Amino acid sequence: MSRMTLGELLIETLAQAGVKRIYGVPGDSLNAVTDVIRRNKNIEWSHVRNEEAGAFAAGAEAHLTGQLAVCAGSCGPGNLHLINGLYDAHRSRVPVLAIAAQIPSTEIGSNYFQETHPEVLYRECSHYVEVISTAEQMPLVLQRAMQTAISMRGVAVVVLPGDLAGHEASVTPPRISWPNPVTLPSAAEIEQLAALLNQGRKVTILGGAGCAGAHSELLEVAAKLKAPIVHSLRGKEFIEYDNPFDVGLTGLLGFESGAYAIMDADVLLMLGTDFPYRAFLPQKATVIQIDIRGEQLGRRVKLDLGLVGDVRATLAAVSPRLNDKGESTHLDKSIQHYRHMRQTLDDLAKGEAGERPIHPQYLAKVLNEVAAEDAIFTCDVGTPVLWAARYLQMNGKRRLLGSFNHGSMANALSQALGAQSAFPGRQVISMSGDGGLAMLMGEILTLRQMNLPVKIVLFQNNALGFVELEMKAAGILAFGTDLVNPDFSDIGRAAGLLGLRAETADQVRPMLQQALAHDGPALVEVLVNRQELSIPPTITSAQAKGFSLYMMRAVLSGRGDEVLDLASPNTLKELIEVAKENLLA
Repeated sequence: MSRMTLGELLIETLAQAGVKRIYGVPGDSLNAVTDVIRRNKNIEWSHVRNEEAGAFAAGAEAHLTGQLAVCAGSCGPGNLHLINGLYDAHRSRVPVLAIAAQIPSTEIGSNYFQETHPEVLYRECSHYVEVISTAEQMPLVLQRAMQTAISMRGVAVVVLPGDLAGHEASVTPPRISWPNPVTLPSAAEIEQLAALLNQGRKVTILGGAGCAGAHSELLEVAAKLKAPIVHSLRGKEFIEYDNPFDVGLTGLLGFESGAYAIMDADVLLMLGTDFPYRAFLPQKATVIQIDIRGEQLGRRVKLDLGLVGDVRATLAAVSPRLNDKGESTHLDKSIQHYRHMRQTLDDLAKGEAGERPIHPQYLAKVLNEVAAEDAIFTCDVGTPVLWAARYLQMNGKRRLLGSFNHGSMANALSQALGAQSAFPGRQVISMSGDGGLAMLMGEILTLRQMNLPVKIVLFQNNALGFVELEMKAAGILAFGTDLVNPDFSDIGRAAGLLGLRAETADQVRPMLQQALAHDGPALVEVLVNRQELSIPPTITSAQAKGFSLYMMRAVLSGRGDEVLDLASPNTLKELIEVAKENLLA
């Protein structure tokens, strides 16, 4: 036991646990912590411009490394800014510790300047949140918070009053354990699983992020079952590559082939996924779900068998018990369907010399081709996620991050900060939307200040594009979605970045190559088509009717040019035919 301040205890404990940096914005209630960091050589202070970006950055680092990452905010408004990024980290199930500084302990409850109650505010986006009220309490609370974040894979929050952080006491830094258990269903459950899979004539696998580390076992089981493999967006980086059974995504961002493979199956095997869209899950097939978290079983669809287990270990256990199916018609049809859909999507990713505006599909396709084989991509919620899902190719080395569960805008650049900090030698690319980038645009300054060579590829269409698409699907004329934007490349240059602006398709490839080769941060602004249509895998009658109503309202209100613009880049043949049927019904 040694005598130290609680700030020193905090930093020493974090350093012993392998934490390399803390993301945040300084403030007086954090002074006793940041001053220790100034004197400590083992932990960096990563100074962002907004605490929200710091929380997103910590979440990205935790996602990529699997290790505990840390962010901090000063009392009141400071740590309130953390909340959106912490929600994202918690819903993505990555281990993040947040240090929420608090007003002086003697003033709590007096409506003091900047007083809030973080222990209440963070309750919904954390597994553990506790207020330090005495110095002697600190080691235990810190240990429990860190251990909870690591073991339950989520957010833990320590609320630390500024005066106590500087208080000296005789304390011992806690020790943190890093458990790595392997959970396996019982032998009887494995036999039951094998029996259901052997009975199925048309088995389809739907895999998610829980398939990380299980690539070879997944392919071995798919080969025996002659099963097409559909993946969720979070599962893309772990499942898609070197996979002869891959038939793409399903869901709102996915392929028709993925939806077909699921709906045509008589057995659906869900592995490590909490896929949320019930409309894309079968109602009549036998459904099996395997997940490490028992509370997720049956949450989205009625199950015939639900098992708690690690995906890799469970597949390895069941594989010897599976019959090698000779019939592959279901698999063959699914793969043929996927190849057709893949060709259709690739045909849309064209760019001719002098063509403007640029098809966003073309931008994403070229970016995929010129990026490094171990590039880390982050993508803003909205249309950048769509184009990343459809055109980025994973290879087992690349990584893909986004706010895929929480669905927050302005995540891409902030997550890129964390990714580049954790992996300074790798290429990090932020696929940003103009709406998302503008929300937390101050982090462009962070790139320069921290000398992080992040490459921002900006999909600039002067609109909240995905919101407009949702309005059209509902039969509503776009409203409130216009963005009056500056020249973002000028802003990038003013901030000390390499700033480039592609206005025609022939400029895309050379500018991307120039930016990726640049020794420092860069921003490539690409003027993409605002009216690009992204049709989901299946079009419901409600969506078709909504689009038909939108088209009629657009024409009647003098905005018929929108309909023509919408029809020119992507064929609406399928949509219009269904719309006609619904209008005549």
